Amino acid sequence: MTDLLYSEEEEALRAAVRDLLTDHCDAAGVLARAESEAPHDLALWKSLAEGMGLAGLLVPEEQGGQGATHREAAVVLEELGRAVAPVPYLTSAVVATEALLACGEEELLARLASGRTVGVLAVALHLAPGAAFPAVRVQDGVLHGELTGIADAAAADVLLVPAADGGLYAVDSDAVTVTGQVSLDLTRPVAAVRLDGAAGRRVGDAGPAVRRALRAAVGLLASEQFGLADWSLTETVRYLKERKQFNRPVGGFQALKHRLAQLWLEVVNLRAAARNAADALARDEDADVAAAVAQAYAAPVAVHAAEEALQLHGGIGMTWEHPVHLYLKRAKADSLAYGTAGAHREALAGLVDLQAP
Repeated sequence: MTDLLYSEEEEALRAAVRDLLTDHCDAAGVLARAESEAPHDLALWKSLAEGMGLAGLLVPEEQGGQGATHREAAVVLEELGRAVAPVPYLTSAVVATEALLACGEEELLARLASGRTVGVLAVALHLAPGAAFPAVRVQDGVLHGELTGIADAAAADVLLVPAADGGLYAVDSDAVTVTGQVSLDLTRPVAAVRLDGAAGRRVGDAGPAVRRALRAAVGLLASEQFGLADWSLTETVRYLKERKQFNRPVGGFQALKHRLAQLWLEVVNLRAAARNAADALARDEDADVAAAVAQAYAAPVAVHAAEEALQLHGGIGMTWEHPVHLYLKRAKADSLAYGTAGAHREALAGLVDLQAP
């Protein structure tokens, strides 16, 4: 039977990442960046990717990476979710990396693994695995077209662009026009990417690469959502122990205890689903089913946890200065990312042959 408990190495990795985020990704800093024109914290990304080598966790050692598995990447995403860290880890170290692993593209893969290059798969954030994705046209050896809803495009050095000829092309960011779009999640902005005669290098076939990348995204996004939900629960419990009404802690009121107990049950079940998805991806066994189960459950739980945190923090929770609104916005945006919960339930029914009558 698979052991979903955290290993000593995974706990050590968690402690190292949490210490770094505690020192360099405080709530005030994230809020300040959310108000600026440059929401990505590239200094923090450099510390995570180059300093700790986390950008190459999923890349084999012989290709310049750490040779770890999706379980270790999931631990990192849990901590990034707890901090709503504005770094392109999911999009570059997971999604773009998985696409390049499917293509067997070693040179660019090594650059992403080093952390010195940020890669982004130019597929809209809302698309689920198996969905049709827009592709640009190839004319006279260059790329033309526009793609919208691309997460973290503003931070990318290289874009992996699907083309109508079935290929996946690596395009330098300075060869395209990136225009920011309105995004609910201020810590993971989306943008439109326009290609007007952009030169690109074909790195592989788009179909298999996009499917593999989005499957990993679905499975590991659940770990980010678990980290977010766990923070929401932990901080709410802490606040209700301190906040007093009628000369007693608010957390002592039975009605609130019931709400917190229900939320705790949901969060621990989310942890189990997320761990199972990460383990299935690591073993490449029933990964489609595990990822669909995790994401079908994770999205509503993360949103519920953030909503409860905002409500139970009372008036302070409604202010811009308190970070809980960042968690609610990330949870809402994540509930649409890589397919909705309903889309994953429908996909799961087909995977296990439980179609509706």
